[in-house]
Amino acid sequence: MKLLRRIFDFYLDASIHVGVSVCSLILVTAIFFDIPYDPHLTLFVFFATIASYNFIKYGVEAEKYILVSSGYHRYIQFFSFIAIGFAAYHANFLPSHVWIWLGILSVFIGLYALPVLPRARNLRNLGILKILLIAFVWGGTTVVLPVAATTDHLGWDVHIEAAQRFFLVLILMVPFEIRDLAYDKPTLRTIPQRYGVTNTKIFGAFATIAFFFFTFLKDNVNSLELIGKGILFLALGILMFITPRNQSRYFASFWVEAIPIFWWGAVWGLDRYA
Repeated sequence: MKLLRRIFDFYLDASIHVGVSVCSLILVTAIFFDIPYDPHLTLFVFFATIASYNFIKYGVEAEKYILVSSGYHRYIQFFSFIAIGFAAYHANFLPSHVWIWLGILSVFIGLYALPVLPRARNLRNLGILKILLIAFVWGGTTVVLPVAATTDHLGWDVHIEAAQRFFLVLILMVPFEIRDLAYDKPTLRTIPQRYGVTNTKIFGAFATIAFFFFTFLKDNVNSLELIGKGILFLALGILMFITPRNQSRYFASFWVEAIPIFWWGAVWGLDRYA
């Protein structure tokens, strides 16, 4: 049991779970827009997500990340370098115009991780702006990249879908923001610090409503998308209701981050068997 627990903890700590969640949203995009599944793009995003998340979590300062003192973190560091190698391999197969979007998203990732303001080490130290940057990058990565890999035209429906992913990530960040309330410095000025836990959950509830009803702004909506997003709408609403201030160890890091995976499974099942 201890071995399985350690493997599971490594799965979470090494950001593999986050990578699977991001790729699940890419697969949802492929189903909704009926576009070909690109394994190289999906695997590139998977490995790049692991490497970038680990870099941000365990040391955005280069010397801090290279000179790792903890043995456990050295395993994660080694795994991250392997992930970079696999990401570089799959990047060679991406269409040239996709690199433009990758460059734009990389700039925002850099803004999140690296010092750009005189009074903040990086933009992740500015509470509200932090989650907006994360939501923007996830939206671009899981919607714009897979569509751009198949066409040069990003229509209205693509923009609406990207906006919905933006709302989705904001909602999924709420449990993390509430969990970290006990550890975040007051200077971060996160949403729970500014407005309290109850108001933060109300914000998440309104974002959930916006997420679902943006579907009706699309030019082309089918029953699969309506049902799929209706299922997610209910799941997110329940999440806002049950999110506690004092959370169990895996509530946010596993169950909340697993929501995109479960959503992809539901959408895939509906598409295949409905």
